[in-house]
Amino acid sequence: MGDYRENYELWLTDDYFDADTKSELRSIAGNEKEIEDRFFKTLEFGTGGLRGVIGAGTNRMNFYTVGKATQGLANYITKQGEEAVKSGVAIAYDSRRFSPEFAKHAALTLAANGIKAYLFESLRPTPALSFAVRQLGATAGIVLTASHNPPEYNGYKVYWSDGGQVPYPRDEAIIGEANAVVNFSDCGRISEDEAKKAGLLQYIGKEVDDAFISNVKAQTVNPALVREMGDKLTVVYTPIHGTGNVPVRRVLSELGYTRVHVPPEQEAPDSNFSTVGYPNPEDSKVFAISMKLAAEVGADIILGTDPDCDRVGAVIKNPTGEYLSLTGNMTGTLLTEYILSQKAAAGSLPKNGAVISTIVSTDMTKAIAAAYGVDYFDVLTGFKYIGEKIKEFEETGSHEYLFGFEESYGCLAGTYARDKDAVVASMLICEMAAYYKKNGKSLYDGLTEIYEKYGYYKESIESITLKGVEGLASIKRIMGALRDNPPKEVGGVNMSALRDYKASVETDFATGAKKPINLPVSDVLYFSLEDNSWFCVRPSGTEPKIKIYFGVKGADAADAESRLNILSAAVLKLVK
Repeated sequence: MGDYRENYELWLTDDYFDADTKSELRSIAGNEKEIEDRFFKTLEFGTGGLRGVIGAGTNRMNFYTVGKATQGLANYITKQGEEAVKSGVAIAYDSRRFSPEFAKHAALTLAANGIKAYLFESLRPTPALSFAVRQLGATAGIVLTASHNPPEYNGYKVYWSDGGQVPYPRDEAIIGEANAVVNFSDCGRISEDEAKKAGLLQYIGKEVDDAFISNVKAQTVNPALVREMGDKLTVVYTPIHGTGNVPVRRVLSELGYTRVHVPPEQEAPDSNFSTVGYPNPEDSKVFAISMKLAAEVGADIILGTDPDCDRVGAVIKNPTGEYLSLTGNMTGTLLTEYILSQKAAAGSLPKNGAVISTIVSTDMTKAIAAAYGVDYFDVLTGFKYIGEKIKEFEETGSHEYLFGFEESYGCLAGTYARDKDAVVASMLICEMAAYYKKNGKSLYDGLTEIYEKYGYYKESIESITLKGVEGLASIKRIMGALRDNPPKEVGGVNMSALRDYKASVETDFATGAKKPINLPVSDVLYFSLEDNSWFCVRPSGTEPKIKIYFGVKGADAADAESRLNILSAAVLKLVK
């Protein structure tokens, strides 16, 4: 039966595993496929850390896999020296099942290793954790969240002292330490009382919260506009049962936005995400309840944040009164244009200003940055790479960070955090909506204006789910085939270049010339076509999926739509 069977039997018989775990595993005794899926591998770190379905087994999120990851992190921190140990680790968690329990388990594992844990007293957004690491001078941070995944998931993300998610090569070193913990019984843990008595567990709250909120509010671009329009803008905001309810409403209230309405059905934390199931603001279905409320109150804009409040979705009305869900690219480019134009008008746009986005996000951002004379930087998918770039700017003094976003609905203004922050994004979207309202326009008008100014850019994404052992093999096979035999043309358009981020080489199709790519190694293939369209293929770092991104530029909206449909159909046929 192989190793997975041995692991299953071990968990059933070893005294280290508790009765509830064994009971759960006995209940699947006749389901060989389920046993294999739970034990064929150990849950691994990806671009977003540890993430998986909650349950018993090596390939699941549970106290044992959380303990193993934390013991590995503790071992790594210990090897960094006494100062790293003394500075401790900040820990936050969201509204998911077992998030508070997993967070405390991690804290007490760290304490058993002599490392102080700063544990938030109740649920907090992920960006608040990123901020807390810096505010407390901690060596590292942990947040228990599976972001916008379905309710059966949870996850574990690790941050370093700069407040960013752990980048390469430190991430690999920590993963190495976690993998070196072979026996779950090697994971330390002491009681809460012992940890408190030893000064190794400290609960945190108001002081850090106040500082975080103050830093968010400081990112207001035009304070006079906000003071003038705060009581005139009508907003519907939903935290989608997550962590955003308190901080987003607090920021908006303190800035004078008096007409903020929250659907009561989605206000309270709920680990089952009962009204939506899949709590992802990228999915317009999560806004159904908000749209009803928006119609009742005459809302100018609808906002929704995901469970750990690092992504925000926005819904606006078109001229016929229909609701339009903005994509992450639409929101990101609208905010980029707003921030740069306002700073330019105020004379506060720095000469060395910089905007950062990811290789799979819209090309429009490059055009906006060029129009305002600021530099644009491409990074790999994952906000930790934007965080790394901010750190580089601070260390070298080369650029002043202005704004960064990725197509997956995450952005950041300011450098108080090093991860995407839906609290500051919600605040800035409201400010932007207020600006257009003052000028007799809607956000839809603003969107139309940037298309007319910079071109009709349009993007989409397709995710193909491939679960289990077979799925993993399929993903590897697809990536290998595209890498070894790249298509010469797609949808009747010739290829112009291939960027292989795993080989760190860009190849020109016409000349065969190759040039190096100066970004971290990643299993990503980016294809450029001769008509300025592109597509990019990569395995997800956190889910059993292969993701395909598409981007085009059209003469007008209809042309862009047509080009996108032709490109995506041709690529999906090629991949499948």
